[in-house]
Amino acid sequence: MNIKNFQPNLIMKKNKFKSRREEKSNSPFENKRKFCPFSLPNSPKIDYKDIRLLSRYITEKGKIIPSRITGVSKKKQKELSKAIKRARFLSLISYTNKSYSQ
Repeated sequence: MNIKNFQPNLIMKKNKFKSRREEKSNSPFENKRKFCPFSLPNSPKIDYKDIRLLSRYITEKGKIIPSRITGVSKKKQKELSKAIKRARFLSLISYTNKSYSQ
């Protein structure tokens, strides 16, 4: 196999044809750019007393949703989890289920 003959074929495939991954665009996560909702200007501040905001990042069973799903940055995810744990400790949020009274 000659490398000189092989490289132009690769370049032509990249320019003319799409790969199978690009053809399958059924995924809901296709090419969305993730951004942190707390890093934007005029974004809400993470506070353990804001139960409505914190409950968006908790599952029905009470687990904290990971940042790879929510798109929250590493620094803000740490603050968010700390606020959720603090609110749980002060019994503002239930440990087991998502329901809260207000």
